[in-house]
Amino acid sequence: MTARLPWGMAWRIARRELSARFRGLRLLLVCLFLGVGALSAIGTLTGSIADELETRGREILGGDVEASVWQREPSSEELAAIRELGTVSTGYRMQAIAVKGELSAPIALKSVDSNWPLIGTLELADGRKVGAPPSGVVYLSQGTAERLDLSKGASITIGGTALDVGGIIAKEPEKLGEGFNLGDIAITRDDMPRRAGLTAPGAMYRTKTRAVLKPGIDPGRAIKDIEERFPAAGFEFRTRDNASPGTERFVSRMGEFLVLVGLAALVIAGIGIGGGVSSYLEARRASIATFKVLGATSQDIARIYLLQIGLAAVVGSLAGLTAGVLVTPLLGQLLGEILPVSPGFVLDGSALLTASTYGLLVAFIFSAPPLIRAKSFPAMALMRARVSPLTVPPRQLFWTVGAGLAAIVATVLVTASNPQISALFLAGAAGVLGFLGLLGWAIRKGAEHVPRPRNPLLRAGLANLHRPSAQTGSLVTALGFGLSAFVLLAAIQTSLDANIRARIPHRAPDYFVLDVPKDGEEQFRQAVLDTVPRAQIRTVPALRARILAYGPESAMTRVSNVEHIPDNAWALRGERGITYHAKLPQGNEVIRGEWWPADWVGEPLVSVEDELADAVGIEIGDMMTISVLGVERSARVASIRRIDWQNLSFNNVLVFSPNTLADVPHNLAATINVPAGVTTQGLLGQLVRAFPSTSVIETGGLLREARALLSQMSAAILSAASVAVLAGLAVLLGAIAAARASRTYDNVILRVLGASRRQLLLLQLAEYGLLALILSGVALVLGSAIGWAVITGLFEFDWLPDWPKILAVLVAGVALILGFALAGSLQLLRAKPAQALREL
Repeated sequence: MTARLPWGMAWRIARRELSARFRGLRLLLVCLFLGVGALSAIGTLTGSIADELETRGREILGGDVEASVWQREPSSEELAAIRELGTVSTGYRMQAIAVKGELSAPIALKSVDSNWPLIGTLELADGRKVGAPPSGVVYLSQGTAERLDLSKGASITIGGTALDVGGIIAKEPEKLGEGFNLGDIAITRDDMPRRAGLTAPGAMYRTKTRAVLKPGIDPGRAIKDIEERFPAAGFEFRTRDNASPGTERFVSRMGEFLVLVGLAALVIAGIGIGGGVSSYLEARRASIATFKVLGATSQDIARIYLLQIGLAAVVGSLAGLTAGVLVTPLLGQLLGEILPVSPGFVLDGSALLTASTYGLLVAFIFSAPPLIRAKSFPAMALMRARVSPLTVPPRQLFWTVGAGLAAIVATVLVTASNPQISALFLAGAAGVLGFLGLLGWAIRKGAEHVPRPRNPLLRAGLANLHRPSAQTGSLVTALGFGLSAFVLLAAIQTSLDANIRARIPHRAPDYFVLDVPKDGEEQFRQAVLDTVPRAQIRTVPALRARILAYGPESAMTRVSNVEHIPDNAWALRGERGITYHAKLPQGNEVIRGEWWPADWVGEPLVSVEDELADAVGIEIGDMMTISVLGVERSARVASIRRIDWQNLSFNNVLVFSPNTLADVPHNLAATINVPAGVTTQGLLGQLVRAFPSTSVIETGGLLREARALLSQMSAAILSAASVAVLAGLAVLLGAIAAARASRTYDNVILRVLGASRRQLLLLQLAEYGLLALILSGVALVLGSAIGWAVITGLFEFDWLPDWPKILAVLVAGVALILGFALAGSLQLLRAKPAQALREL
């Protein structure tokens, strides 16, 4: 029995034969570099953001627990219950206008008590670290100071109250936890809104009470106790563990997409790895046969080339890991304001280990078939492989490839933040690979049985698809994935662009005005019309309420008992804006039930938005109970409405009959539309002077910022998806290179028989043209289906592709493939027949 070659000797042989520049294995290096680099960058980025949010939870929230409520302060009993938990700080949040002379700027007013901040410190631009400002003093953001042309010591008015500017904010400890605001932060003492009348009954403000808990008190248990003691209070709670839930949802959703992109890049790269290793071993077929003639066993061959391929895989993976770590800060800059925190330069060991594990497993799985084929056949069979192709029975690959696939599936499911989505992706990838494999087989069989064309070049091109050693299967898989990647990128890009245009209209109300006094509506209208006579003004009652229960009157469902709230039932989470109307609001359509008469004075009624009704099963005739200003009110469901959310006007999930809420203290909200070409000069100043407690918001700047933010997100998504396209291009080049190597024999024979170079190029064009024509239709379906799943399932946008652009990109991809094929064939034309025949 022949002794096995020791690992040391196998390494010396492998090292001597392996080129220092990894000639022949560069495709493996490139594919692993792209796949592992993408996964390591994605894992490092999302991991660092998640860790930052987790470790800074108390600082982001400003305490351990927060209880917020709209349009009122906590009662003395409620506040006493919260103070039993630990140290407490209470303050107000509202929209307001800061004014200096003729200049004004919208601000997010944050009024705090003497205990603020409970966690961290407020840093000012002059280097001071301070707490709550003194009474009569305001700290402003840099943006507001620039708009008002202010400096420290200047004076401004907010809500008609004069305040001295005590400093410019450099770093606010709770900025991320405050969420979205229509303006920059301005911080005052909590007595200022009360003095300015900004917290009068009906005013639109929120009270936030935060607590640093005593040792041993669990935040979840504390919240549950308060909810049980005050079930109708309408509190919204947050804890240090979900200090910024919206941010966490965004990071999780974006992370899922990026991980899928990385896995897709690795799957596509795996196809290239298989093709690259096959080409590499094919080029060393004579060396392998020689080793076997000299007495090397199959195990010896496996050791030598496994070491070479393993070394290349490790080098490619290490290069990808390095690139992934280095590119993370660049990704942070690209995402810019989309990210809640800056990731910086981070080494995430678990993310790097996961990425390298994926890379090495993929390299192992896709390298196994050609390696098993090379070691399993005797020397004579290897010598004749050019004319008598070697095939390995599937059962020989089952254990090796099966073990690798099982390891990948286990790794994905264990490390995934959403195992269900990852499992669906794996199933989809396996299905696509299987489909393309069957398609390759079908094309070979079809080409074998279709009638032969009269044109000799077409006939030869068709024969190339089914001849012995034809690369049709690998070409179909590579071209299918490559063209699908082009379609996918175009579908995502055009659909995102269309969503940006659709969701952020170019025409919207010129101004939104909050907290217009109910008894001052006529004076407000007159003030607007005195400045802009042709302005269109719309006012609606503005209140806040929390849904407490819904359903049949005899068996209502308490929201507090609902364990999982569906996505379309977001209105059940916390307090939401509500209103009342005698007539159906503009942009609304009743689809079930009936609208009440304008003079209705009977039972309190409510109209519910259709998506909420469908999500939780609300029917006509059901009851709904809400908490408004801490008081419960019930109404019967009279109709279900469909809302045009894109009209950027006042849209409310719940609209009540006037007799339900007219007696509740409230103010009005208003929109002002100015005809095109009409100047609004002086309008903002007039409103601020006449109604100092109102908040006037110009929509132009908000729309520009929203478009810029969504465009930035779109660019980031496309940049991430382009990794899969790059992997697809690498696979295409590898497949063409592998096919080129197998065609050397055919081209040499044809040249000996008198074929010209032009005819050989047309032959390549015919073969690749036939494949590209068939696969372009397949790619259009596959790429579009995956794009639809990403847009509608992952990002919950509308599917709005631009088909002409997608088809243009597909045609460009086909042209690129044909260009690569012809460019790759030029080397075959330079081959000398005599030399090539001697080397076969």
